[in-house]
Amino acid sequence: MAGGECSVSGRCALRSAAEGSSRWVRLNVGGTLFLTTKQTLSREPKSFLYRLCQTDPELDSDKDETGAYLIDRDPVYFGSVLNYLRHGKLVLNKNLTEEGALEEAEFYNITSLIKLIKERIRERDAKTTHTPVKHVYRVLQCQEEELTQMVSTMSDGWKFEQLVSIGSSYNYGSEDQAEFLCVVSKELHNQSYGNNSQTSEKAKLLQERGSRI
Repeated sequence: MAGGECSVSGRCALRSAAEGSSRWVRLNVGGTLFLTTKQTLSREPKSFLYRLCQTDPELDSDKDETGAYLIDRDPVYFGSVLNYLRHGKLVLNKNLTEEGALEEAEFYNITSLIKLIKERIRERDAKTTHTPVKHVYRVLQCQEEELTQMVSTMSDGWKFEQLVSIGSSYNYGSEDQAEFLCVVSKELHNQSYGNNSQTSEKAKLLQERGSRI
């Protein structure tokens, strides 16, 4: 009886081990090996990965020498895709983009992930669109005869804002020449200009002064 019990126990242990190993799936994605379960890959019933672990006869996929399914895709992005199937959250490293993740989600046909990434892209783009525009101001001193040339030759996005008379004049030859302060501005696009905030405050004060003249 003891021998029979051992034989039965041995067969049970082997069956249990076989069942346990059949739950796991090895994937070779772009040369990187991944180990996961059929349950994880089956989270999206219509996905490529679900069909793969169900041995869909219409899905032709080769295996490497270790028995891992060969998938010719980016392994870095696949890590994020696999983790999404594990816990339902999309986590991207700082060197990865939503657009790259979307490409992979569409390849694997994971519809819920596709929807999530598209929503994240829309939210990101909306924040970028509504970012307030900042300006930098400069104050240029010029003579009356130089005004036309200075305004006509402004470039690189600089725009004329205000002309402020200093209220003084001097003799130049036989004519009196007045002096002016010309305030110009330029839009900033996510750039840092050091001391421009101080210059901007001075320019605004000059604009206010000019409006009262």
